[in-house]
Amino acid sequence: MTLKPRTYHGSNVATKRFVAVVLSFVLASVVNVYPLEVSHAVFRPLAFMMVLAFWVIHLPRYVGVGIALIIGLIADLFMDTRLGQQAFSAVIMTFVLELMIGYVKQLDALKAWGLASVGLVVFQLTLWLLQYITQNIFIGSSVWSLAVSIASWGLLYFALIRFVR
Repeated sequence: MTLKPRTYHGSNVATKRFVAVVLSFVLASVVNVYPLEVSHAVFRPLAFMMVLAFWVIHLPRYVGVGIALIIGLIADLFMDTRLGQQAFSAVIMTFVLELMIGYVKQLDALKAWGLASVGLVVFQLTLWLLQYITQNIFIGSSVWSLAVSIASWGLLYFALIRFVR
């Protein structure tokens, strides 16, 4: 009689989800730092925050305020903003999303898009406010980046939703 070690199917799913979360943030970092011409860089989506919003909406037990702080600090380093600006904005966005998720009964693609849109707008407004208060600058052209992020949410949603189920 041979003894086989017990396998827990839940740990396999958790491992796949962890790998999906990590890889999605790595790919988002590539999108955020890939060099573009100045005229095209205005339309670069907020990839880090889009991925963060997706995971906060769909896996709130695993991705929350702590992960948002870490991702925001990494985004600050990658984007060459003052340390803490994107981190604070990401934490506020995550808090608002977690608050709103409590009121959603059935989550479908359209509701997820609406939640993500609100989260991205909150992120961008908070970032604008922080940049204006701390540096006395306002980068209004980043509204195009926000618009592209909201419009392209569906692509991200359908690329990552398979790792949630």
